[in-house]
Amino acid sequence: MIQLAIETEEDIIIAATFGKSVARDMGFSIVDQTKIAVSISELTRNVINYGIRGMIRFKTSEKCLEIVVKDEGPGIKNIAEAMKDGVTTGNGLGLGLSGTRRLMDDFHIESALGAGTKITIKKWLEEDNNP
Repeated sequence: MIQLAIETEEDIIIAATFGKSVARDMGFSIVDQTKIAVSISELTRNVINYGIRGMIRFKTSEKCLEIVVKDEGPGIKNIAEAMKDGVTTGNGLGLGLSGTRRLMDDFHIESALGAGTKITIKKWLEEDNNP
């Protein structure tokens, strides 16, 4: 298990690059590597934009890459609303959370007002995924 701090814009690039590298080493297709890197970029950008600072943790098993992104922000008031396409409290398109949910195989979000947000995403390695 590897954990990285997310505190600056540079950390977004470091995390996405690292995640893509892990996915490549596990045998994920280039398409899935890209989905994983985009998902990491979206979630870690949310940490910088809304969560002040946080961390990302990578956990691998023989068939699964699990990524946990956690922030120390204000939390999400209405998760169901935040998961809708086009909903944003910032200047973005409002596709980060909903898009990540579509790109990954598993998506779980926990958030509490004043206590931050934790998102767990997973991508499963399938036999026909090998590049």
